[in-house]
Amino acid sequence: MVLEVAILNIKPGQEQSFEIAFAEAQKIISKIKGYISHQLQHNIEKPNKYILLVNWKELEDHQIGFRQSLAYQEWRALLHHFYDPFPMVEYYVGVYEGKSSVPLV
Repeated sequence: MVLEVAILNIKPGQEQSFEIAFAEAQKIISKIKGYISHQLQHNIEKPNKYILLVNWKELEDHQIGFRQSLAYQEWRALLHHFYDPFPMVEYYVGVYEGKSSVPLV
């Protein structure tokens, strides 16, 4: 499994519009071959900053299967105008995963 990590800096004042657009965009990415899951997290200290985490079966599922698809054009039309600057994407593979026995609230 490959974890895609993107730090998203949204133009100030556009956060709510971005979240609404993302609600639509997530429907697009979740249909792509090799997609496993995703999370969009909002930074509590910087209101216009988010992190997008997407789990893919293989790197190529994102770089080729998604980025070279018509679905990516829809994704881009919904989201790319919110970014300033354009996000850099990085990829990670797991080394260790721990689990807490304390439930998250």
